Amino acid sequence: MVTGAARLVVAAPASGHGKTTITTGLIAAFARRGRRVAPFKVGPDYIDPGYHALAAGRPGRNLDPFLVGEDRVRDLFAHGSAGADLAIVEGVMGLYDGAAGRDGFASTAHVAQLIDAPVLLVVDAAAQGRSIAALVHGFRSFDPAVRLAGVILNRVGSDRHREILDEALEAIGVPVLGALRRSDAAAVPARHLGLVPAAERAPESVAVVDALAELTTAALDLDEIERIARAAPPLPDREWSPATAVGEPVPGRPVIAIAAGPAFTFSYAEHAELLAAAGAQVVRFDPLHDEKLPENTAALVIGGGFPEVYAPALSANEPLRGEVRALADRGGVIAAECAGLLYLATSLDGAPMCGVLDAHAQMSERLTLGYREAVAPHDSVFCQAGTRITGHEFHRTRVEPGAGEQPAWLWRAGTAANAVNVSDGFVQGRVHASYLHTHWAGTPQVVRRIVEAAACQN
Repeated sequence: MVTGAARLVVAAPASGHGKTTITTGLIAAFARRGRRVAPFKVGPDYIDPGYHALAAGRPGRNLDPFLVGEDRVRDLFAHGSAGADLAIVEGVMGLYDGAAGRDGFASTAHVAQLIDAPVLLVVDAAAQGRSIAALVHGFRSFDPAVRLAGVILNRVGSDRHREILDEALEAIGVPVLGALRRSDAAAVPARHLGLVPAAERAPESVAVVDALAELTTAALDLDEIERIARAAPPLPDREWSPATAVGEPVPGRPVIAIAAGPAFTFSYAEHAELLAAAGAQVVRFDPLHDEKLPENTAALVIGGGFPEVYAPALSANEPLRGEVRALADRGGVIAAECAGLLYLATSLDGAPMCGVLDAHAQMSERLTLGYREAVAPHDSVFCQAGTRITGHEFHRTRVEPGAGEQPAWLWRAGTAANAVNVSDGFVQGRVHASYLHTHWAGTPQVVRRIVEAAACQN
C-alpha cells in the first residue's frame, strides 16, 4: 500500500472561498508535471470529484467518516492512492464544519487528522486586508491537532492588495503559497444543486480544467506545495480492497447494469469496483440514448444525478422505459437512489417515467439536505429488516407515493424535543428505491446481497 504517500488537504473558512477552483487547478498542474495524482473529496459530494477526475485522469473519490466509518476512511484513502505520487484532498464547507451536532465529526479537519495530512487554507480575500491575519490565526489555533501549513489567497484585487495580505500573514508566521485573481475562463456554471457536473458539459469542462492548470501554475508555488505534501509522515499499512470487503465472488457472473451519462452522474467509484469484486459483470448504459438494457441484464443500479433537468429526454426514450418496467415486472433486481427513484416513478414534473413505482415526482422550492441514520423496516434485495445504515439526502424534489406502499427506510428527523418519524422510498418486489444516498464501502454486505439476488435471475 501507499504508506508514504505525499498528501495534502485543501480547506477554506467556509463554502465559496474557491476550494474546488484551487484543488482542481493543483491536480491538473501537478498532472502536467508528470505526477500521478490521486484526487479525493471530503463528504458526500459527487460533482467536485468529476472535475478532479478530469484533471487527474483517474477516478475522483470521497472520504466520509459518517458514511463509511473512521477506520474505513484510511482504507479508502490507501485504496484510492495506490500507485499515485501525490494525493490531493478537497475539503467540504468550512474547515471545522461537519455533521450537525457531532463536534466536527466528518469535517475536513477530522479527515485531515485521520489521514495525518497537512492543510492548505484557501481564503477569499476580495473584501479583506489586514483582518485576514485574525481570520487565519483563529483557524490555525482553533484545533492544534490540525497542521495548517500555509494559505492560498483567492480573488486578490491588485498588486498592492497582495502586499497588504502578505504583510499581515507574515506577521503571524503563516506562509502564503500563492494568489489567484478572478478569471472568467475558469468559471464553472451552477444551478439548483451546485456546480454543473463535468460530464454534462465535456468540451467546456476540459477547457475549464486547462485554464485552471495554467492559472495555478502561474500563481502558486508548486514546488513548495509539493514539499509540504511530501513532508507528511508515513501511514500504517492498510489491507482493505473491494475483494476483501465482499469475500468470495458469487458464482454465475450476473450482468448488473449501472445507469450513467449526463442524467445520472452521481456514483461513488467504489460501487462498481465492489460489484465486480463480488462477481458481477458491470456494464454501464445511458438512459438518455440507449434504447435497450445491456444484454442479459439481471439487475439495475440507478444512482443520483439530475433527471429533472433531462426529464423530457428521459421520457422520450420510451423503448428503454419499457425495458426497465419489464425487468421489474419479471422480478429483476433494481437498486435506485434519489435520481433513480424519480426515474422509476410514474411521472416526473408531468413527464412519463418508467412507471415501476406508483408515485409521482415533482420539483420543489425546498432543498432537502443532510446526513441520515436510517433503519430498514422490511426485507429487500438491498438489506434485511432491522439493518441500520448511514446515508445522505440532497434534492429539490418530492415524491407523492400511492396508497399502501412499503417504505425503504425509516429515521428520526428534527431536534430532540421536536423529532418526527420520517419514512422514505419504496420496497416493491425486488425493487429498492429511495432518496437516501449510501456508500457501499461502509456496508459491503449490501453489495453481496444485490449480486446474489441478481445471480438468481440467471
